[in-house]
Amino acid sequence: MKVPLLDLHAQYASIREDVLAAITRVCDSQQFIMGPEVEQLERELAAMLGVRAAIAVSSGTDALLVAMMALDIGPGDEVITPTFSFFATAGCVARLGARPVFVDVDPDTLMLDPAQLRAAMTPRTRAIIPVHLFGLCADMDPIAEIAAQARVPIVEDAAQALGAAYKGRAAGRLGTVACFSFFPSKNLGAYGDAGLVTTDDEELGKRVRLLRTHGAEPKYYHREIGGNFRLDALQAAILRVKLPHLSDWNARRRANAARYRDLFERFGLLSRVTLPVEPDGRTHIYHQYVVRVPNRDAVRRHLAARDIGTDIYYPVPFHRQECFASLGFPADRFPNADAAAATVLALPIYPELTAAQQEHVVRSMAEALA
Repeated sequence: MKVPLLDLHAQYASIREDVLAAITRVCDSQQFIMGPEVEQLERELAAMLGVRAAIAVSSGTDALLVAMMALDIGPGDEVITPTFSFFATAGCVARLGARPVFVDVDPDTLMLDPAQLRAAMTPRTRAIIPVHLFGLCADMDPIAEIAAQARVPIVEDAAQALGAAYKGRAAGRLGTVACFSFFPSKNLGAYGDAGLVTTDDEELGKRVRLLRTHGAEPKYYHREIGGNFRLDALQAAILRVKLPHLSDWNARRRANAARYRDLFERFGLLSRVTLPVEPDGRTHIYHQYVVRVPNRDAVRRHLAARDIGTDIYYPVPFHRQECFASLGFPADRFPNADAAAATVLALPIYPELTAAQQEHVVRSMAEALA
């Protein structure tokens, strides 16, 4: 039985006619950059998330970049990030000339540890970037308390968390500004790169919009030096087709996660495999289903031999990346992140995954761990 890590063909088959109609609508309009499709997507996402401003941009990476540009982060500033995340979290800080300051992660959630955050704060700290990893929100109350005491903004890296919630509040409205990705593999994925910036600060939202189009207002009159962070109308139209399905797709991911837990228990693996956690008050939308397992690489090879797709998110923490060696962080400072990098394994979790496929995954893991 073949079980891919992600099967976008199955999703496309269910919405194909609506997607093609949306693409045709844009092609007939010949309005390919920004325009009414983008504006309507922004209104729909703002309403869904309960935020005052939702600004569609060209990618999740550009969302992080333009959000920090709007906060005037630059040379001499420090921005605190967990050392365990996708590269863009820290890469965008460095691109602005600021210094990424890495902290270790909580050993259970693999997200920014508030205790480590407090110790990392300095007078040069200009922002904190908690990452809502794999579809679960970071522990935002203690993070927000530390940020408020220091009077520094929170930039939510919510790239993997559209639809996740923390104590009844949606990811995307838990900090000063938030950044989402619509990369094709995301729970809400475009057919190319796309992203979103959200904020309840209307002035900050206006500045993000200005910077999105080279800082020009009106056209050809540049108040600031921005960038080309615009979203294509085609991507907006496709995302608008998908958006009404997101709640159901997320619910099916959650159901698959619950089935995995039952299967791992049935096969007697709960003492051998560490499953994802969902702390009280947090709604997990399982962008990835990441377990931790000893002898991870051997297990992964066994699953591949059984036609089961997996991936490793993430094999190298930031403090061990060659491009950040000059920052001088000791290699052994972040033991929780190092332990995670050595043991994490992402299993298939997409909405169309069948019960039989999930049983094949867990049975094969039981074989590998026997």
